[in-house]
Amino acid sequence: MESGVGTAAVPRGLPYYVAFSQLLGLTVVAMTGAWLGLYRGGIAWKSALQFNVHPLCMVIGLIFLQGDALLVYRVFRNEAKRTTKVLHGLLHVFAFIIALVGLVAVFNYHKKKGYADLYSLHSWCGILVFTLYFVQWLVGFSFFLFPGASFSLRSRYRPQHIFFGATIFLLSVGTALLGLKEALLFKLGTKYSTFTPEGVLANILGLLLACFGVVVLYILTRTDWKRPSQAEEQALSMDFKTLTEGDSPSSQ
Repeated sequence: MESGVGTAAVPRGLPYYVAFSQLLGLTVVAMTGAWLGLYRGGIAWKSALQFNVHPLCMVIGLIFLQGDALLVYRVFRNEAKRTTKVLHGLLHVFAFIIALVGLVAVFNYHKKKGYADLYSLHSWCGILVFTLYFVQWLVGFSFFLFPGASFSLRSRYRPQHIFFGATIFLLSVGTALLGLKEALLFKLGTKYSTFTPEGVLANILGLLLACFGVVVLYILTRTDWKRPSQAEEQALSMDFKTLTEGDSPSSQ
């Protein structure tokens, strides 16, 4: 069904998968808050509850908002390319800032309690993901939003940008699962194997995190759901191909 003159049709099934991804993402955020509120005492910055800021911020920033930022080009199919780019970049900025708050919270909490930093696999993966995320955003801004980058340079880098974006998102989900398991083992210990309510709730949360990641990646990897090129983009792409491969527009 066409949404209007000069606009591309929305692929069948895409709106349902996007809606399902949002339902999963919001459920994950809500369940994280419920887990922290019911079993971990809630959230506060200047108390022993400061640690709880960390998992909530990471789930909101590096899972939910990062996933939504990746879906921008699937959802906004007919809007101006620059508008979509700005929205994509802004969502990543918000995700980065929220994740930074979560990172500061856990380091500050460890300092107050005298706990060691960066000794676990979760913490190593977390620092790696956060660093890669920041570098990915800087490089993406330089290539796609900063006006100095040439079209040919953008075209060459775009496949790498897409690949690393999906990879960092996948690593974020995996790191969150590691952190969830670590938090459960630290508090519950051997009680974890007795199917305590907190353990069951956290296991369901982990499954929902994985499902959200799978649905987002599925939407991203469906080639027939990619945002169609607009007339201006097609003209620029043709000019680039003509210059680099010696083709003429009439030969396509």
